[in-house]
Amino acid sequence: MTTPTTTVTPRGATGSRLLNKVPEVTVWFWIIKILCTTVGESFADYINTTLGFGLTNTMLLFTAVFAVVLTWQFRTKRYSPFPYWLTVVVVSVTGTLYTDMLTDQQHVPLWLSTTVFSVLLAIVFGVWWLRERTLSIHSITTRPREAFYWLTVLVTFALGTATGDWTLELTNWTPAKSVLLPLGLIAAITGLWRFGANPVLSFWLAYILTRPLGANIGDWLASPKTPASAGEPVGLGLGTLVTSLIFLSAILATVVYLSISRTDVAETREMTHAPSVTTNPRKERTALGGFGVLAVATVALLVWAHNQPHVTCDPTGQSETLPACPKAALTGSQTAAAVAKYEQLAQTAIAQDKAGTAAASHATVQKMRDDWDADATSLQAVNNTTWTLLDDQMDAVLKTYAIDHGSIKPAPAAEQERQLDVLLGDLRSHHF
Repeated sequence: MTTPTTTVTPRGATGSRLLNKVPEVTVWFWIIKILCTTVGESFADYINTTLGFGLTNTMLLFTAVFAVVLTWQFRTKRYSPFPYWLTVVVVSVTGTLYTDMLTDQQHVPLWLSTTVFSVLLAIVFGVWWLRERTLSIHSITTRPREAFYWLTVLVTFALGTATGDWTLELTNWTPAKSVLLPLGLIAAITGLWRFGANPVLSFWLAYILTRPLGANIGDWLASPKTPASAGEPVGLGLGTLVTSLIFLSAILATVVYLSISRTDVAETREMTHAPSVTTNPRKERTALGGFGVLAVATVALLVWAHNQPHVTCDPTGQSETLPACPKAALTGSQTAAAVAKYEQLAQTAIAQDKAGTAAASHATVQKMRDDWDADATSLQAVNNTTWTLLDDQMDAVLKTYAIDHGSIKPAPAAEQERQLDVLLGDLRSHHF
């Protein structure tokens, strides 16, 4: 999709005039935008999960990087491919992380995140329009407009992440199947734009949808060929690092080509293409109705998919995306055996700490955590009060090992032993 060139002189324009700071919207724009969104998903997962950097640390790191590259972009006097697309790559990762922080750390439901980011985007667009009287990216020629533009881009990435993840949550589609929805919607929007829909509205709708499209492509490429547990996504098994490197290489190659050819520089395109202006209000109104029909059809499809039978819980208790399936309460002998298991694991970890084998102690506590999570619903069904007390102390032990607490460092061995001793005493004195 490309957007027609229009000449606009809004009465709200203020600030020093610059050459247009964004690329001309050609097929290259959409190709590289989708590449960037795929990197946003896969690279964030690689830094956060594979390297074990932690979600909070990863978010703070990329917020700082975003501030640096955005400053570089603002200092340029005209559109330049390298700083512009580097900023898009970084903002794609940052916007993804903001949504992940709300979902994984603050436990905000995805429907609520989607609603909040939708309202925030509407506010940004509203203020932008009231001040500048245009939302067209062909008019990013002042500092205020550039600020509005990048704020909008950041919010659209966060919104696209929340919307895409919520769609997967509702439908339980595989990554490969989930690619089809945003791809189909973008194709429909392109058709309406060619018919005569408002180009600015068409652009921003497609821009938002490239986020879930790119993320789903990234998940499809990176996810393992066989699920790690029930409900986990499956794909081509390339992994997050390989996927990120492939798409970063493709982005670099495309940016080099654009830097040489300058085919996406607005001034260059104006000299080689005749401007076209959409001036048919009747077609715009008709297309607006088409957008409404498209929205209703999308909602109907999601409702239908949500109501289809699909896996809603994980019987193994190991899934990161699905809740554990409810389990029956353990019998008396099973409960006693489970408690004895945790006592033995705690004693083993204490002995390993005393022996100075920190890695072995960490592995033992990690196994204790995994088993505890798997037994949680069964033990809760026996005695929720006792389970809650033990779960709190279990979390205190995990904190000393920096397990599930990625933003802190492991405590000294003596503190780990102390918390394990407390847990051992609780296991012996509080009975299910």
